[in-house]
Amino acid sequence: MFKWFHKKNKHCQMLIGAIAGDIIGSDYEFHPIRRTDFPIFSTTCECTDDTIMTVAIAKWLLTGSNIVDIMQDFGSRYPSSYGERFRIWLKEDNPQPYNSWGNGSAMRVSPIGWAFDTLEETLEAAKQSAEVTHNHPEGIKGAQATAACIYLARTSKSKREIKEYIETTFDYNLSRTCEEIRPTYHFNESCQGTVPESIIAFLESTDYESAIRLTISLGGDADTMGAITGGIAEAYYKEIPEHITEGVIKRLPDEFIDIMQRFYGKFIEK
Repeated sequence: MFKWFHKKNKHCQMLIGAIAGDIIGSDYEFHPIRRTDFPIFSTTCECTDDTIMTVAIAKWLLTGSNIVDIMQDFGSRYPSSYGERFRIWLKEDNPQPYNSWGNGSAMRVSPIGWAFDTLEETLEAAKQSAEVTHNHPEGIKGAQATAACIYLARTSKSKREIKEYIETTFDYNLSRTCEEIRPTYHFNESCQGTVPESIIAFLESTDYESAIRLTISLGGDADTMGAITGGIAEAYYKEIPEHITEGVIKRLPDEFIDIMQRFYGKFIEK
């Protein structure tokens, strides 16, 4: 079981954007909401597999250890609502990729967007992180597009530049609006059905919180879309409201806090 972090140090420096999006979205994954004026935190929201595997990727980047070993270790020690095929993969002695195009590759990739000095390195690491499970072209593309957005946002590219790069490189249609998407959108676990919509929510946002509210309001795979949008929004806006940071920290295990603080120190505060 999780050992919860009770030292509510609101000033701790850590990579938290994707994790906050996951936690806020966790209440709405199976209870979709199609408005933006929802409570940010409830008594039942919690971190999910999105956060667990995001922290696993951060540890991989920090230590250079085997990514599969780290993911399996985290998966065994932190139970969550893992997808059926991924749950099997976590327990295998010699786990192999299973050609998935699911959004699991994109939900966990955010640390990679911060860890490298070039876009080329970022794309390659995103590919590596995806293809241990999600080696379908769409699974790899979703991870790369998300990591690229974060890299471009943190290196001060404009929303217009980010949009043009993603549309040109990955052939995602980002010329829709949340208002256009919302009425007919539904729960979707694919990269191709969640990553573009999550990016659009970021593009329409005015700050971190509005980005999270927009992506969850689409009524889809809310925790994963929150993680994708949240990682990009953190990189672009460079700050997360204090009430969100505090709400996240008290819902995380000590180990996660430590890893994400160390990640911040090594790759962001360098």
